[in-house]
Amino acid sequence: MTEASVDPDLQATAKTVWWLALLRGVLLVIFGIVALVSPGIALGALILVFGIYAIMDGLTAVVMGIRTRKSEKSWGWIVAQGVISVLAGLIALVYPGATALSLLFVIAFWAIVLGVAAIAEGIRSRRTDDRWGWTIAKGVLDVLFGILLLVWPATGILTLLWLVGVFAVAGGIVLAVLAFRIRKLAKAA
Repeated sequence: MTEASVDPDLQATAKTVWWLALLRGVLLVIFGIVALVSPGIALGALILVFGIYAIMDGLTAVVMGIRTRKSEKSWGWIVAQGVISVLAGLIALVYPGATALSLLFVIAFWAIVLGVAAIAEGIRSRRTDDRWGWTIAKGVLDVLFGILLLVWPATGILTLLWLVGVFAVAGGIVLAVLAFRIRKLAKAA
């Protein structure tokens, strides 16, 4: 699908929401870098940072989904990702005394469910949007990350921090690329 053949309503929506996708990507990269440069961070700080990030990411996704509901057929999947993120963040903040293993499972299942929702969104939008592959790529990264955490839970919180950092930076870069693709679509309007 070329920019010239895209629905004008979708282009108008892209003008108003592309920066939300970029914001999600930037927040994810920042979160990843913090996890990578401070691997000795206290578990309480990791829970706090993860909880705040997941809530901010979720709220941004919900706003983006709602704002695109008229032009984006898969807007419900975007909102679903946001709700999942907010719930994961709240769980992390409400139960800060949870063990590292509990946090590992919360993050693992959050990543898998969020990834499945992103993959479903990408598949749903593949007929109408040429950026669907980037959405699926982020979903695959999320699912892979969650599965790796479940397969090797005994590797410890330090490994979790490195995995979180690497996957967060990679996922953030994918979201940033997607945001600039959306911006390009918006400028073509």
